Amino acid sequence: MLPTPKKYFVTAAAAEGETALNAFDNALLKARIGNVNLLRVSSILPPNCELDNDLVIPPGSLVPTAYGAIISDTPGELIAAAVGVGISEADHFGVIMEFSGKCSAKEAEERIAQMLEEAFKVRGIALNKTIIKSAEHRVEKIGCAFAAVPLWY
Repeated sequence: MLPTPKKYFVTAAAAEGETALNAFDNALLKARIGNVNLLRVSSILPPNCELDNDLVIPPGSLVPTAYGAIISDTPGELIAAAVGVGISEADHFGVIMEFSGKCSAKEAEERIAQMLEEAFKVRGIALNKTIIKSAEHRVEKIGCAFAAVPLWY
């Protein structure tokens, strides 16, 4: 069993590649998590988890990560990915929401804000703060937009 993460950061990036997988990998590298192994998780930020924008994760680590990504091979298409963290009171858990689609970064961010509001409303918890990041990309050949919240110990 993995321990409960204590730190996180919010990241987003977009990139091109010669293949879909290379576009995804290049976006991960630009997002500072290209040399780790992502373990996709659902969307709960542990209680007392601290934001650390300078967090450095050792290469090869297994990293619980909530993320949204979209890959397109349609030249000229606009794609975007966004992620948001909703934070309640200091000792309570938070919620992470992810979104990706054929839209602008602004539209993706608006969608994230709506999802965070609903997530907290359904849980009956006050939403005190949000952190939202997005990336958009106009596809040249094969592009990827990626947004994530990596969690760490």
